Amino acid sequence: MLAELKHNQIGQDNHKIKTGNVVITSETFGALINLAGRQRMLSQRIVLNAVLSTMGHETALETAREALALFRVSHAALVHGNSELPGVFFENLRLVYFGEVEGDRKILEFINLVEQALSACEFGYRTATGLLSELGQQATPIVTLLNRITVVYEGESKHHAQIQRKQHHELMSNIQNIAKQARIVSVNAQIVAARAGEVGREFAVVAGELTNITAKIDDLVRVALGNSLV
Repeated sequence: MLAELKHNQIGQDNHKIKTGNVVITSETFGALINLAGRQRMLSQRIVLNAVLSTMGHETALETAREALALFRVSHAALVHGNSELPGVFFENLRLVYFGEVEGDRKILEFINLVEQALSACEFGYRTATGLLSELGQQATPIVTLLNRITVVYEGESKHHAQIQRKQHHELMSNIQNIAKQARIVSVNAQIVAARAGEVGREFAVVAGELTNITAKIDDLVRVALGNSLV
């Protein structure tokens, strides 16, 4: 029975997603989805404040640069990872960043365009108007791209959650089976103990305690399965 439980645990471990030193959990997916969603907001803030800086808003240029710095760092974390995030770690994400969609290239080009536009606005270059116009044209496409990336994260998160629920139910089922086998052993042991009379009394106590333990295991499994459905 212990060997069966150990085998099941090994199977559970084999299905854990790990890239580098980061183990992927539901919390990891939550952080990735939030970060990807924030990129959309930052891209809009960058464009808006770049335009506002040409209209005399004193803090607009500084705000745009701060938003750009966050946008750049976040993109690097999403693509290359860090101590807490895994970077690009599944196929659909690789395709959207480095496949036909070329998300990474387009985002880096957007960052470069923003840097040029902000510098032109700060120093009053004649190219500022044209760069801002180009930046405005890129505003909608970049938001669309960032939204697509967020959707990819959300889809993989749902898939990961489904796998985890399946593994959880399989584990609970195996524990129930082991408890059932233990009850059979306990019943047989009590029968043998009863036949042995006084000699088997202590053995009967142990067998009875085993029955109580398996009953508690059944209760815990029912609670665990009930909580997994909430």
